[in-house]
Amino acid sequence: MTTWNLIGMKHHVLICNGGSCMRKGGEEVTLAIREEIAMLELDGIVHTTRTRCNGRCQDACVVIVYPEGVWYNGVTPEKARELVRRHLRDGEWLEETITYRYEEKQGLMMSKQSNAPLGISKLCKATGGTKA
Repeated sequence: MTTWNLIGMKHHVLICNGGSCMRKGGEEVTLAIREEIAMLELDGIVHTTRTRCNGRCQDACVVIVYPEGVWYNGVTPEKARELVRRHLRDGEWLEETITYRYEEKQGLMMSKQSNAPLGISKLCKATGGTKA
């Protein structure tokens, strides 16, 4: 098992490899992101991790970029390469495919441009369908 030295990493990219994302090309998205990172020689500042389900199956394929806390939806291999170039290399977010973004005081907030369904409130689910 590999243990990476992560000192100096500027981005952590979480790539959903849960069931819905895998059915919509998650493996190809993972490979495209990693190939583009290598081609652009960003290995020293970008670390990638395959995850299990992130709970946004209708948004498949999901890619999350930290430390910004940006959740991308509908990522294809082509969009994945663009994400590496624009977001990770150039610092420009792909606004048209963002579902959530992290706001320091509010936590995760839905993007104004997002067409994604809101989903089930975790608060309601945790309390049996009622608000606490």
